[in-house]
Amino acid sequence: MRKYTAFLSTLLFTLALSPGIMAQQTDAAAKVEPTARAAEPPTHFYRLDLVLEQVGGDGKPTNSRTYSTTVSTGRSDAGASMRTGARIPIEVGGSKGGGTSEWQYMDVGVSFDAYNARDVGGELSFSLAAEVSTVAASKDNAMTSRPTMDQNKWRGQVLIPVGKATTVFSSDELQSKDAMKLVVTATLLQ
Repeated sequence: MRKYTAFLSTLLFTLALSPGIMAQQTDAAAKVEPTARAAEPPTHFYRLDLVLEQVGGDGKPTNSRTYSTTVSTGRSDAGASMRTGARIPIEVGGSKGGGTSEWQYMDVGVSFDAYNARDVGGELSFSLAAEVSTVAASKDNAMTSRPTMDQNKWRGQVLIPVGKATTVFSSDELQSKDAMKLVVTATLLQ
């Protein structure tokens, strides 16, 4: 009977302590950090030089404008946006009694959005959207009260070599043999 009582006492004592022992083991297991975390690629910063070229029918540039911005390959990078332009007044109607005219304003200019930049084996990949809008010149080079607008829009994923100027978009003009193209150069900053 003594052996039975000793065994029962030991069993009850072990059961009473087991929740504390189990909790200690669980806490210790929770404090161990996983060793196989995926390594995040390093963040790099790039300067993007965007050159918007108007090209004549002979293939030679007739006009160019340069825009620059910085993008990074970091996860939290929201990208870069550039806007430059003007608001052009367009007469949409006049009053019947010879009073004031009605005007509407149109935005013309250039806008660029570059985002989701990533390093890809020595090259830079990113999403790029570009929009160029201008008031079309009339035949006599005067702006009429009802002008037409020239507009080019591009959007796409591009992959360019770092340090080399690359044409990423190109389009012909509708009313002439001229063309417009966008050349981008990415320079590693850090």
